[in-house]
Order: sequence, then structure tokens, then C-alpha cells
Amino acid sequence: MTDLSPLPGPASVAVTALDGRFFRPPLPDGYVLRPRLCERLQAGLGGRLLLVSAPAGFGKSSLAIEFCQSLPEHWQSLWLGLSPRDSDPGRFLERLLEGLQDYFPQLGSRALGLLKMRQRHQPFAFEEWLDGMLDELALHLDPATPLLLVLDDYHLAQGPVLDRCLQFFLNHLPDGLLVMVTSRQRPDWHLARLRLSRQLLELNEQDLRLTHDEALSLLDRHSTSLRGEALENLIQRSEGWVAGLRFWLLAASEAGSEAALPQALNGGEGLIRDYLLEEVIDCLPPEVQAFLYDTAPQERFCSELCDAVREAHDSGEILRFLLAHQVFLVPLDEHGHWYRYHHLFSDLLRSRPFAQALVPTATLHLRACRWFNAQGLLDEAVEQALRAGHLDVAANLVQNLSEEQLLAEQNVGMLLRWKMDLPDSLLISTPRLIVLYSWALGLACQLDAAEELASHLSRFLPAPSATAQKSMLAQWLALSGIIARGRGHRELTIRYCTEALESLPAKRYGQRLMCLSTLSNLAIADGDLWRARGLNRESLELAQRVGNPLFEALAHYDRARVLQSRGEILRALDEVHQGLERLRGLSPQRLYAVRARLTLYEGFLLAMRLQPQAARVRLLAGIGEARACRDISVLIGHCVIARLDGTTGEFAKAFAELAEAERLMHIWDVPPIYYLAMITLVKCELWLAQGRTDLAEAWLARLGQTYTGERAAAPPEFHPQLPLHVELQQALLDMIQGQPMLAEGRLNVLHENGQQTGRQLLSVMALTQKVALLLATGREPEARKVLSQALEAAAGGVLQPFNELLKSHADWMRGALLNSPVSVGQYLLEHCALITNRPAIESLPAEQLSARELAVLRLIAQGCSNQEISDRLFISLHTVKTHASHINSKLGVERRTQAVARAQELGMLS
Repeated sequence: MTDLSPLPGPASVAVTALDGRFFRPPLPDGYVLRPRLCERLQAGLGGRLLLVSAPAGFGKSSLAIEFCQSLPEHWQSLWLGLSPRDSDPGRFLERLLEGLQDYFPQLGSRALGLLKMRQRHQPFAFEEWLDGMLDELALHLDPATPLLLVLDDYHLAQGPVLDRCLQFFLNHLPDGLLVMVTSRQRPDWHLARLRLSRQLLELNEQDLRLTHDEALSLLDRHSTSLRGEALENLIQRSEGWVAGLRFWLLAASEAGSEAALPQALNGGEGLIRDYLLEEVIDCLPPEVQAFLYDTAPQERFCSELCDAVREAHDSGEILRFLLAHQVFLVPLDEHGHWYRYHHLFSDLLRSRPFAQALVPTATLHLRACRWFNAQGLLDEAVEQALRAGHLDVAANLVQNLSEEQLLAEQNVGMLLRWKMDLPDSLLISTPRLIVLYSWALGLACQLDAAEELASHLSRFLPAPSATAQKSMLAQWLALSGIIARGRGHRELTIRYCTEALESLPAKRYGQRLMCLSTLSNLAIADGDLWRARGLNRESLELAQRVGNPLFEALAHYDRARVLQSRGEILRALDEVHQGLERLRGLSPQRLYAVRARLTLYEGFLLAMRLQPQAARVRLLAGIGEARACRDISVLIGHCVIARLDGTTGEFAKAFAELAEAERLMHIWDVPPIYYLAMITLVKCELWLAQGRTDLAEAWLARLGQTYTGERAAAPPEFHPQLPLHVELQQALLDMIQGQPMLAEGRLNVLHENGQQTGRQLLSVMALTQKVALLLATGREPEARKVLSQALEAAAGGVLQPFNELLKSHADWMRGALLNSPVSVGQYLLEHCALITNRPAIESLPAEQLSARELAVLRLIAQGCSNQEISDRLFISLHTVKTHASHINSKLGVERRTQAVARAQELGMLS
């Protein structure tokens, strides 16, 4: 394998890794303004699309730049120069959203996370993604300050899939946004609808050809001495082609005499283009010609990169020479550091062999790879290695990421994104790559893919030495244990993880910690909290020995989960805070899955402390980082928020939150065993609160069949006590269905289980539910005794299980808590007073309607059907239905007619 480490590189040069994705180039020197075309484009500002399509060299991009500069003061513009890499809709939309975030920083944080986590083998449902993103964008756009989005050089990225994506984008464009597209060929879009509604303005090749006066003006600016027939012949032969005239002027300048150039430019536009470009190149000094051919394969370059590629030190001087002519180079940043060639020029350079070329193109790419690697730009280094055909170099670069770093950060998104660009043959080329990507897939819950990739390790057995063989088998065991846990195979998980811990070498501490964490989680599921505590202690000691704050934080997270099971909520919060404190020194710009998990768990624990507002803040923060890391701990956030919404009776919002979680899991291709039971259990709780006992009964039965009995599956990782919570919900269902004795029996068993295993939180939940049952059946003295037991069991700080009693039996609870000797009772008494003294909520919508919801409501009031609303607002039918559902929920009604009547009462339609 090629080793890059000893190769020299300009590591001492500080290079800013700007890529110029949103930088609008300046107008070239000598550019002739074209106000006649700008005026035509101005007429399209009230539409949706400005389409400028013409062959290369007709000044499409320059016209777009001039138009942006001539926009009215209240207009904004966003420039997006496209390249072949943008042909993938996911990459394109990711760049587009990042550009829009420059204007609207709060836009699409979740949507951007989805794009970054995409994998090559997964289909991308861009219509669904765009549907939500455009709705969110509509809330940020202000028609008073509209935005012009320029997609320059669309032909470089154009393809059937991206065409369909942009077609959907244009069909559903929100008010306040106008798209301008420049392209060498007309995009394959169905534009009849936009054309008929006068939402489209088009300019083509004939429009962009220089007029006679414009051509004269361009030539006059360069003080050409051509006159008479020769001048007219040049203008006629150029056929209004801007690039032809500009390249002719450069060639004349380099030749030193216009008479030295042939005057008979016979042939069509293609011949003129090729002839002039060849004449320009041939007129340049040999060292400049060599520079052009050596650097043409690069999509972007700076002087330092050019020096490295050419193994020279004069690139800056040559770039200044080329800049002086303002023809070849397009700046990519405001600092004049990064450039690219005009596409027309680079295409010619790449297509023409250079007779004096001494260095093969593959070698040039390999040198660029070394330079990018020295700058820490690993993505581009890997790409250059692949373009050079050096798969061994690409493998070596990827393998610079250690398993310990991957397992500590658990931000698998980066590695999976590299996987999209690497051939499958590369992934199985070395044991290290197999192990690294198998772990990435395992952490991403791609269990089948991880197992299939790990199976290729057998190709490298027997290993060169007994030590290497033992290490490889131990790593396979550790990975297999994680996969088995994900699939709910309890015995296999214990066997694999235990054997891995016995044989993993000391340097594989990351994998040891993962096995310890997995076994601890399974011990919680088994009710063996003492074993879980021991495993946690071992994890924390190991993490502290190796001095890795990320692993220390993960150990604190695991300890908090055990403490929570024991009902010690305050101590669990303290563990979470210790874990977050260990991460305080890390960069806030970097993303860490363990920080996301700690933040989410803090929100969960705050909800257990009856602090819903503070909980929601932490949950939303945790969801954002977890999504960006592609960590399924987002389930905790969505499920807890759904429960909080259900507690306040906002069931539509609660179910929408769960639907978002399911949608995300589907997009990430996560097996249902990870999330379906968790989400279904919360749904059952919501259904019971709504009185929909039929649904709750059916699904609780199915959950019971899966997670109880001799062949029960291990509960999911993020809800290790799920079977017990199914029983709690079943007891509530029994009570609702008029079977109090059956419910009481279940609750007694759960309480005893909690006492025997130390799961005090389970005891508190069972006892508070039993108090409600006893009060409902007229057994008030028994209820007081059971409440006392519950308060003693809740000494660790858990409050949430008492919330339903505080709401439904406030007076009784106040009396029962007055003389409570425990601090929990006094805190609950204060909370009870808050509930009692809360002012009555006026009969107003829970939330203000968004601008788009109000627009939908007004059309509903006009009697428009859903399809008519879709057509008039340029949104999908599904989005219309979603808005209508949200409107009903916010207005507290069930039907369209009721929503209109309610809105009229509140003066919302005036």
C-alpha cells in the first residue's frame, strides 16, 4: 500500500479551505454592459423562473452577474455555481440549503441533517424532503425583500433525476423566491404551466448574440486597429459570439500584431471556437502552456496547490499573468485565493493532448491528493486518489481514522458519506477498512449491511500471526455482539460481548467500552442493576485511564440510565451534568453523538422532574445534534416531546411528533425492531388518553406477545424496560374496561418486581397508578397508605408519575400531602398549588396560525377543494391536508366548516 506519510507537502502554508460555492464572480474587465437584456429580465421579476440557455461563450454567466448587480435595492441574491458533483440531488439540495441558511439561519436544520446522512444504496425521496423544506422556507421569506436564486452552469449538473427534482422545486416555489438558471442546454422541464401563467421569462442564443454595436463597443474597449472590411468580417464571422471576440483579442495581444492572425475565419461557430482557443494557447509561452495542461484536471486550485501538483514554485507568478488577461480564470472567493478555469477553456485543455507533457495525469492527481491530505482536507484527498486510480492511497487515507475515534465520536455520517464515493471493492480490500466500515454501519443500525461486510474478514484468515488472528476474531466478536443486541438476541449478545472482552487487546479500548456499555444496557433490561452498576464502574475507570473525554461522557450516560431505573432522578441528572462537563473543552462546532445523548437524557430527566418547558428546550437541542450525527437517540427526544404534548391534550401535535420519528427511521433505513415498539407504546398511551381503547388493546397485545414469554425478544436499546411499561399500560386499559381487580393484580406484581430488583421508578409508577385505581373504587383509606409508599419510593426525586393524580384528584392530593414528611411530598404540594391557581385559559387558539396555514384557511373559507388549494398555492396535495389538520388542531375543531366559523369568530379572516 502506498504510504503518504513520508511524502513532503506544504503543510506549513496556511490555506483557507473556501470553495466559493456562493461567491458571485465579478464582471470581467472590458465587459460590455447589456442593459437591453437586463430590462427584459427585469420584466420577469414578478414570475418564478428566468431561464437563460445558450451554447458556451455567449455570456450567460456575465449577464446573470450584471443582472444581479442591477436588481432593485430591496432584492437579495444568492449565487450557486454548479459542477458535475451537483448532479446528485442530495448534494445539490445540501448546497442549496446551506446557501439559503446564510439568509435564514434557522431554516432547515433537520432537513440538512437528513441530506448529510444519506447513503448511496438508499433511494432519495426528494419530493417529500422538498415538500417540508419549502413549507418551512415560506415562513422565512418576506415578499417585501424577495430573493433571487441563481443556478449558474446548470448543464454541468443536469440529469434526469436532478431535472425532476428541480421541476418539483419550481412547481412549489414559495412567494418571495425567484429562480434564475443559466445553462448550455435547455433543461428537461415541463414549463407549459409556468409559461401560460406568465411565470417564466426565457432568453436563448439569438437573444444573447452581440449586436453589431455591442461587438464594436467590445473591440473599441481593447483599442483594436482593425478597420473596414477586416473589422466587419471579424464581427460577421463571430456571429455575436462573445467568447470568440474576447479570445481573438487575447490571441492578437500575444501575437503582437493583428496582421499575424489569419483573417479568413471560415466555418461555423464550432470551428471559430476551436481555432481561436488553439491560437490563444499556442501563442502563450511554453511554461504557461505547461501550467495550463498540468492544472486543467483540477476543479478548483490555488497557487499552493498548483505548486504541489507541478513540483514548482512559480505558480503564483503564472496565475498573476493569466489574471491580467481576465479571460481564463474565474475567482471563487473574495480574497483572490481560489480559482477555476472557464469551463469552455478547461474542456478544451482536457480534450487536447499536450505534446510536451512529461507527467501523466494520474501522477498530477496523486500530487494533489498529497497536498489536500497535508491541509487536512480528507474528502478531496480521497477523491483525488480515486481519480488517480490509486485505490491503495485512498484506502490508506480512510484508514487514518481509528476505530477508537469513530466509536468515541459515533458521528458515522462522515464515514458513510465517504462510502458513497468509494467503490465496494475498496471497502473489502483490507481488514482494517472492513472493520472500520462495519462499525460505522453497525452504529448506523444498518445491521444486515454491517454483518455482510464483516463476513469478508474471513478472506484474511488465517492472519499472518497468532496475535493478529486473535485481534481480528476479537473485533469480529465485539461487532457481532452489537449487531445481536440491535436484533434483540439476548443470549448471542452476552456470548459475543463476553468473549470479545476476554480476547480484545488493550489498544482496542474503544471496542471494549462498547461491549461493556452493551452488556450494561442488557443488564438493565434483565433487572440486574447491580451487574449494570459494576459494568458502568469498569467502563468509567477504563475511559479515565485512557484519558478520552468522549468515552468518559458515555460512561456517565450509562450510569445515569442505571440511576434513573433505580428512581434516583436527581443523581442521574448529576451524572448527566458531569458527562456534559467532560465535553466542555471540545469544539462546539464539532458534532458528537454522546453529547446529543446526554442532552436528550437531560431533557427526559427534567420531564420526570415536572419541568416541561426546560425539558423541551434540552430535547430540541439534543434532537438537532443527534440528527446531524445520524444517531437513533433522536427517538428519546421525539417520544418524550410527544408525551409532553399528550399531557396537555395536544394529541395532533403528539402524533405528528411520532410520525416524524418514524419518517426519520425509515429514511435512515433503521430496522423496525429499534424503534417500532417504543413509538407504538407512546401511541398506546395517547390512545388511552383519548379513549380509543380498541387501538390500544390491539397493539398492547402485540407488544406483549413480542416482549414477554420464553422466546421474548430483548427490548430495544433505548427502552430496556419496555415490557414492564407495556404491563403498566395494560393495567390502565384493564381499569378503563371495568376490570379493576385484574388491573390491581398487575400493579401489585409490578410493584413487587420493582422492590426486588431495585427498580424504584417502576414501583413509583405502579403505586401511583394503584392510588388512582383505589380512589376510583372508593377505597380512600387504602389509597392514602399506597400514596405514602409511593412517596417513600420517590425519594430519589421522581415526580412525573404523580402528575395525573395532581390533575384529576387535586383536592385529595392537597390534603394527603399537607403533613407529608418527605421532601418529594412538599415539592408536589407546591406543584399542586400551581395547578390550582393557574388562570383559566381563554378560548383562543393554542398557537397562532402560520402564514401558509392562514393562506390555506382563507381558500377553505372561499369553498376551494384541496386540489384547488394545491394548484393555487403551488403546494402538494399532501401538504394541503397536513396544513388543514394543523389548522383544525390549533382552532380546536374537527371539520373545515367548524374551522372557518371559529376563525371568523376570532376575526382571523377579516
